Amino acid sequence: MFLRFVLIVGIVISLISCSKKENIYKPTEIVDPFQLYKEGLEAFDKRQYFFAEKKFSQAELNFEKVELAAKSALMASFSLYAINFYEKAIDSLNRYIKSYPGDKNIMYAHYLSAIIYFEQISDEKKDVEPLLIANKKIDFFLEKFPDTDYAIDLKFKKELIVNQLAAKELFVAKYYISVQKWAAAVKRLKNVIVKYDETIFVEEALHRLVEIYYHLGAEEEAKNYAAVLGYNYNSSEWFKQSYKILNKDYKIPKKKKLKKKKKDENLLKRIIKKIT
Repeated sequence: MFLRFVLIVGIVISLISCSKKENIYKPTEIVDPFQLYKEGLEAFDKRQYFFAEKKFSQAELNFEKVELAAKSALMASFSLYAINFYEKAIDSLNRYIKSYPGDKNIMYAHYLSAIIYFEQISDEKKDVEPLLIANKKIDFFLEKFPDTDYAIDLKFKKELIVNQLAAKELFVAKYYISVQKWAAAVKRLKNVIVKYDETIFVEEALHRLVEIYYHLGAEEEAKNYAAVLGYNYNSSEWFKQSYKILNKDYKIPKKKKLKKKKKDENLLKRIIKKIT
């Protein structure tokens, strides 16, 4: 929660830094948008995000200068995000992107959109859709804004997503193996090898292919996959298991889970420091 707050504050500072000195036509409406925006910022600083969102939304409607209306709309989106109103925040961001496509701060909207989808990822074994959407949003950002500090953060998150997608494929493949649906299992295992070839799950996927093809009597295919496994991961426990299969000294191994490589938790903190 603290990291997210720091991230929000960093972007907020960049959004509001130049607004005070601009020479802007002041509308003649009874409601002063500058006052509304100011009240929104004060509420945001106090973490009164409900009130802040309301004030920013009102300010957007009353500002005549597009740049300030856009900034108000974006701040309203950040306020919704800050109180975990993810669906409303996404709707608000989509409206901002559609209404102000040329705004100078649009990068922040795409970044926040990617972050929101990433934070909604839960159990990859149950639902893969949030993973796919988050991955798509991150890819879009990395293509449009590759040389930014925010891209560093999203590249890190993409790596986590890709590992989760690979884990999902392997999980489904193991289910198909358990019910002896060999063709479906092979398809999933090959997906892991081809689509997620830089993840830690490739080793096990190769081994499972060796198991399946050996079980089906296709020993040449089994040897081919064992050779790939041995060439790339010759010190792996999975290669040892495959070697036993092909050398007629095979015993069904106990089920074991591969531990995902731990990431340096301080890395994200250092990235956020750079951003802010």
